[in-house]
Amino acid sequence: MIQYDYLIVGSGLFGATFAHLAQKRGMRCLVIDKRPHIGGNIYCEEIEGINVHKYGAHIFHTSDKEVWDFVNSIVPFNRYTNCPVAQAPNGKLYNLPFNMNTFYQMWGVKTPEEAESKLEEQRRDAIEKMRADGISEPRNLEEQALTLIGKDIYEQLIKGYTEKQWGRKCTELPAFIIRRLPVRMTFDNNYFNDSYQGIPIGGYNKLIDGLLDGIDVMTNTDFFSDRKYWESIADKIVFTGKIDEFYDYCFGKLEYRTVRFETELLDTPNYQGNAVVNYTSSKVPFTRIIEHKYFESFGNSVYETPKTIISREYSTEWKDGMEPFYPVNDSKNQNIYEKYRLLAETESKVIFGGRLAEYKYYDMAPIIAQVLTLFK
Repeated sequence: MIQYDYLIVGSGLFGATFAHLAQKRGMRCLVIDKRPHIGGNIYCEEIEGINVHKYGAHIFHTSDKEVWDFVNSIVPFNRYTNCPVAQAPNGKLYNLPFNMNTFYQMWGVKTPEEAESKLEEQRRDAIEKMRADGISEPRNLEEQALTLIGKDIYEQLIKGYTEKQWGRKCTELPAFIIRRLPVRMTFDNNYFNDSYQGIPIGGYNKLIDGLLDGIDVMTNTDFFSDRKYWESIADKIVFTGKIDEFYDYCFGKLEYRTVRFETELLDTPNYQGNAVVNYTSSKVPFTRIIEHKYFESFGNSVYETPKTIISREYSTEWKDGMEPFYPVNDSKNQNIYEKYRLLAETESKVIFGGRLAEYKYYDMAPIIAQVLTLFK
């Protein structure tokens, strides 16, 4: 029996935004989620007054004023600016993204002209070596990085981190992954170039709660446990889960990378002095440490809370039962996904959206922009 206009499978940002906009247009929606909470991967858990990003750091950034105004109409955002730091194999700390601070720390250069000269020297060395080996174009991530940024920064800040992140040697990863490497000839540590950036005041749960206000929601509810029933109660389905699972893996399983979090409550108000510190050495098993209070505390206000919470992130290969995080963007998986995508295009009752349903890594703002466009 039809009870709803839309059954929305998944309460992450795509599903919650869709439900919010549909309800505003007078449509009846039911949102179900197999997890015990709503919000998908942007869910926060409050511990000792600190909002812990349960599934990794999420920083909202966009240059789309419509998207920024939309999220701020649900909950006001703070002024958090992402300025990560990297601890390199040589033991030194470097600013990210690569900018004049990084080049000064690496080479002692003080002007853009000096930095560009050093970069050109290292790029030229890499290109000449490739040509000597009979290589005209970068064949993999390592060769691409060396031609873009040179040996020093590649070895200290890229190689180890990337190989931990993907579980593969840089020589085995496609060149396109790093083709848009940001290089700035300014003393600017802001990681993003977007016009707007911040964290919801009070945490991301405030955003999801606002989006789903007044909408029927069921957690601990698995769509696949009684699929026929769930398909029978709504005119249409918005599906944000794994597209290969939706089609019972008929073309094979898609592969992912996942992340394991080791979260620790520390009896100190300030552990590392920054929200994000990357560890680029291959000898350090985790990729980075997140100190959660820095997303919502600024300056000396971090000392207002006597304790702090950190999360070490370990990147690993995904297996059944784990949470899928990052699609593996190689040709094998893209060919499998393309078969599912073509099959999904034949559906008249189902809308597929989000990183799992589209087998694509998304930032948060493009997800919201995509849903806003759907409703236009």
